[in-house]
Amino acid sequence: MEKFNRSNEDVYDVAIVGLGPTGLTLAHILGKKGLRVVILEKEPIFYGNARAVYTDDECLRVFQSAGVAEDLHKDMMFDIPVQFTREDGTPIGQYAPTGTQNGWPIVNFLYQPYLETKLSESLSRYPDIKILRGREFRSLTQDQEGVTVYHISSDGTGYGQRPENPRPKDQEDERSVRALFAVGCDGGRSKVREFLNIKLKGKNFPEPWLVVDLKQKNMEMGLRHLPYFNFYCDPNGPVVSCPQPDGYHRFEFRLKAGTSKEYMERPDTIRMLLSKHVNPDHFEVKRRLVYTFNGLVADQWRVRRMLLAGDAAHMTPQFMGQGMSSGIRDAHNLGWKLIEVISGRAGEKLLDTYQSERYFHAKEMILISTLLKDVVSLENKFLAALRDALFKTVKMIPSLYNILREGKFKPKPIYKKGTYFGLPRNSSNLHAGTLMPQPDLQIFDGSIGKMDEIVGNSYALIGQGIDPRKGLSDASLSFLNSLGTKYITIYEKGKRPQGIRGIARNFDPNLSEVEDVYGHLKPWFRKAGYNRGGIVLLRPDKFVFGMAKGSGEALINELERRLDLKSVISNIKTRELAKV
Repeated sequence: MEKFNRSNEDVYDVAIVGLGPTGLTLAHILGKKGLRVVILEKEPIFYGNARAVYTDDECLRVFQSAGVAEDLHKDMMFDIPVQFTREDGTPIGQYAPTGTQNGWPIVNFLYQPYLETKLSESLSRYPDIKILRGREFRSLTQDQEGVTVYHISSDGTGYGQRPENPRPKDQEDERSVRALFAVGCDGGRSKVREFLNIKLKGKNFPEPWLVVDLKQKNMEMGLRHLPYFNFYCDPNGPVVSCPQPDGYHRFEFRLKAGTSKEYMERPDTIRMLLSKHVNPDHFEVKRRLVYTFNGLVADQWRVRRMLLAGDAAHMTPQFMGQGMSSGIRDAHNLGWKLIEVISGRAGEKLLDTYQSERYFHAKEMILISTLLKDVVSLENKFLAALRDALFKTVKMIPSLYNILREGKFKPKPIYKKGTYFGLPRNSSNLHAGTLMPQPDLQIFDGSIGKMDEIVGNSYALIGQGIDPRKGLSDASLSFLNSLGTKYITIYEKGKRPQGIRGIARNFDPNLSEVEDVYGHLKPWFRKAGYNRGGIVLLRPDKFVFGMAKGSGEALINELERRLDLKSVISNIKTRELAKV
């Protein structure tokens, strides 16, 4: 176990409580920008518990910004259809999206221990990130300059596999860390949230489910008949069947009323339930657990310099596979804002937009997940028959079936009007507060790359066939340069400047010129009313701050105003003040 410095002489930029997917993603985003981060995790060792099984294209784009997407995606199964089936497995509806706006597959099934292991091990590339395992959050104090987080020694719970066993008072070994900001990523039973006395609002769902995680003994035996993800819509007892990489597979069974947890977790009961779907002898049972779920949102995500993220801020029913993914979105939204504030490029008011932006999207994910649960779990046979008939009718109407098949019911990455950091959304700023698509773009040497790799992780000013710096004042250019802004011109395919007269022959090292060779951005610009000459000011998280025609001067002036730079204290001065 690492020896801790009792003098609190180190002041970190951010302290993270919890080393799950949300905390890991946030650590990568901060570490990539060189911030000093300390992470407290109560579990002394990584247990390798498979909880989440799915993520989507938006979250892979977040992982891309953290520099880990390619490595993580190697371990995922993708573009696997998701089906609603009858009790015998006959499909009645299918979700199988055929395209993506974000440069990654929409449907991705994963084995969470693989994901967490890679995220954790790859943090070693950042020398200023410190992980303290076996340290549990106890309390905190905060002032105008920073947060002091007190933590004690912990034996953990094996990620919920055994009950809490607090150490005697004389063995707690209380220590503290000091940081400019702290983020509670410590899950649905967050002790940070409890300490801050933040309430949850929403609904608890009492109906219990049994989850059984399996591993094939022989990769060629046992699963050929279950190639896809299935929701078995059986009124006698709905079942979920989920494929995972490397022969892992998950089943979930809804318990009948009056059935005890002890009965459901018995090996003979599990064997009986599995036998309807697979031969139990071909599998090793890795985990069995009875659980209930919640649809809850914390009413406050920020208390001065302390913030909540992931399940500590909201808990999502598992049916859309969006619990972990919502936390990853939190990490991305909060991460860039912490970077800008700590780096002295934005006032702390920017952090208030974290909850205002993420709150409604997280709540919409909870609502659609709950609706999906209701569709799958109908016990009334008459209502279940109506559901099946509705699926049959929808399949006969292509426009309606396209909504199901392409997943157009899923909440889009669009922030609610009046809640986001950006210009108001209107006819001239139709895409403000929305996630810009990520097409493949071609650079001059003919190679193809994803847009975000060219844009980077700072602000970007993008011109539609024009130099986006045209018409900007020296003051605006100086301001954008102070933010590390990238300047990009995106041409339509075959529309680069050419000819032997009047065309510059050398590249501008401060301007990236690329072609939208597959034409994916043309309809996006056209929808907003721009055929040519559009300017896009892109935030570091690839959400649109605003758009303009011809010149971005007004955009830059509004960005500078909203960043509230007059309130900024330099990072160096703040870190000195934060020392105890």
